[in-house]
Amino acid sequence: MVDIGVNLTDHAFSADRDNVIAQAFEAGVTSLIVTGTNLNESHQAVKLCQQYNPGLWCTAGIHPHHAKEWNEHHLAELKNLTHEQCVVAIGETGLDFNRNFSPPEQQLFAFEQQLKLAAEVALPVFLHERDAHTEQLKLLKQYRPHIQGGVIHCFTGNREELENYLELDLYVGITGWICDERRGLHLQELVKLIPENRLVLETDSPYLLPRTLRPKPKSRRNEPRHLTHINQQIAQMLELSESELAKRTTDNANRLFKLN
Repeated sequence: MVDIGVNLTDHAFSADRDNVIAQAFEAGVTSLIVTGTNLNESHQAVKLCQQYNPGLWCTAGIHPHHAKEWNEHHLAELKNLTHEQCVVAIGETGLDFNRNFSPPEQQLFAFEQQLKLAAEVALPVFLHERDAHTEQLKLLKQYRPHIQGGVIHCFTGNREELENYLELDLYVGITGWICDERRGLHLQELVKLIPENRLVLETDSPYLLPRTLRPKPKSRRNEPRHLTHINQQIAQMLELSESELAKRTTDNANRLFKLN
């Protein structure tokens, strides 16, 4: 299986990163895509991939929370990182108007710069969006003809938003959020609307520990090995075998990120 979104550079994994990766591989999650959320973490993600090759790939980008840090140096550095074979997407990029850790105008600028970069280097985009769907969709429609596809990471939106992303022929990343009986019930219906060739799975670890996981780890830390649990839960919702869903989502991830 492929976990398309793992924050392996997070300090939560500092003490036992080797073990976390080993346990993921043992569980059958043998391909991990490490998320780059700022320039420093994108460099760290590349180093991790080089250290643990094969099995690890990464994205390189600037999360909207860090958009206020953007300058021409960032653009040049990100472009240099795309020369590394392990870098398979531009991101995590997009818009987040929920907390506005960076002003909206700076988010829009950094996002557009990364869409242009993705078009130039022929890589897909790894997308984040929260409370900014209209603005994000406008930019995506403008640049979609020029980029090599992408995935809306950790999708938690509504049906209209899902349909908008699917109309742009994007992939949809589903996390353990779908296992949350408080916030994820709507996703249990929406996941049935995602075409079988557009669904990909992710843990977004160390965040979003599935609430249906038993026993729960004492640390409450999510790990890539728990992707098997997410796969199990969604397979039941889709009335598929776990192996069939694992094959579909793995094929989709391999196709999107050209892992093979």
